[in-house]
Amino acid sequence: MLDIKFVRQNPEIVKENIKKKFQDEKLPLVDEVIELDEKVRAAKNRGDELRKIRNDVSREIGTFMKAGEKDKAEEAKKKVAEIADELGALEKQEEECQAELLKRMMVIPNIIDPSVPIGPDDSHNVEIEKFGEPVVPPYEVPYHTDIMESLAGIDIDSARRTSGNGFYYLKGDIARLHSSILSYARDFMIGKGFTYFIPPFMIHGDVVKGVMSFAEMENMMYKIEGEDLYLIGTSEHSMVGRYIGQLLDKEELPQTLTSYSPCFRKEVGAHGIEERGVYRIHQFEKQEMVVICEPEDSPMWFDKLWQNTVEFFRTLDIPVRTLECCSGDLAGLKVKSLDVEAWSPRQQKYFEVGSCSNLGDAQARRLSIRVRDKEKGNYFPHTLNNTCVAPPRMLIAFLENNLQEDGSVNIPAALRPYMGGQEKLVPKK
Repeated sequence: MLDIKFVRQNPEIVKENIKKKFQDEKLPLVDEVIELDEKVRAAKNRGDELRKIRNDVSREIGTFMKAGEKDKAEEAKKKVAEIADELGALEKQEEECQAELLKRMMVIPNIIDPSVPIGPDDSHNVEIEKFGEPVVPPYEVPYHTDIMESLAGIDIDSARRTSGNGFYYLKGDIARLHSSILSYARDFMIGKGFTYFIPPFMIHGDVVKGVMSFAEMENMMYKIEGEDLYLIGTSEHSMVGRYIGQLLDKEELPQTLTSYSPCFRKEVGAHGIEERGVYRIHQFEKQEMVVICEPEDSPMWFDKLWQNTVEFFRTLDIPVRTLECCSGDLAGLKVKSLDVEAWSPRQQKYFEVGSCSNLGDAQARRLSIRVRDKEKGNYFPHTLNNTCVAPPRMLIAFLENNLQEDGSVNIPAALRPYMGGQEKLVPKK
């Protein structure tokens, strides 16, 4: 959410930003916001004026009563009552206008970074750099669930009976591999100096509205019936929400956090839940990175975060590339975003395994997270988040890139301590 003062003083910049995001239907919101802001300020100013008059008149009542001037006292009381009626109407008007103002402000997108490439959708995202050599082996690489089934590691049919499409049972070596990757990711991030968290997996509605746009909320979040609770779609939600309404000391920044959680997503409007695969599913687990920092430091942290993901994947012998998200592919709160994509030997192309985002002060503003500064005054910090790893999707890249011709799967050295020293997984049938 933008600062209303910024919108008031720079309406053309805000409109141009909306055009860059190819959301022209939101252009009228800018003028509506400015008009509502004027009404709110006018009502507030008139209200302050009336309160001053009411206080002065109220003092006169006591003076008139002491002097025995009852008629004047009654007239003054009548005036106080009239002021109270007008104040009540003004306060109601101010409250209604403020609610409409906030409703529109929550929809106007954040100002994107000047470095963001301009384009209407993800087909205009820009490749930045490749890490590792993408290899296509001289033998066939099966579909990922076929690899898992050969290792007796997945049961989708049973999950379909218990839960429907978009769910799965992992078992045996694949289940252990899944957990080992998360454990390794945890220790990898702790080694980078991040504090490890396991957060709540459900959050209140005011936190949801603070960390994401309404469109994302509608398409992603599962609501608990009859309660003000939502299942998190990523631990970023509860980790940033942890600071709601807080005033942080400047010395406490940066906050560098890494968190494990299951993630639950409706995936409304997505490319479709897979019946056989584990690429797009309703439930998965993830190791996340979250940073809350000084505004001037957020570009530096943005680069550090995505570099952590690249390094993590390379330690597991998985080639990756980075992709800069274009303006039309950015969610409303994001200033800048970069995807990390892993190489798929089977498909002979890259696919997304993580996303790094700088949200500027949008989440902090929505959640009233501020930093105390005695010299400059209080201000909003910047928030950033990034995926370290999100199996089981990451398992697709892992299995395909480490698959051998005989059907076995090599386990890179970094992961062996978490797999009981195993150097490879061997097919069961």
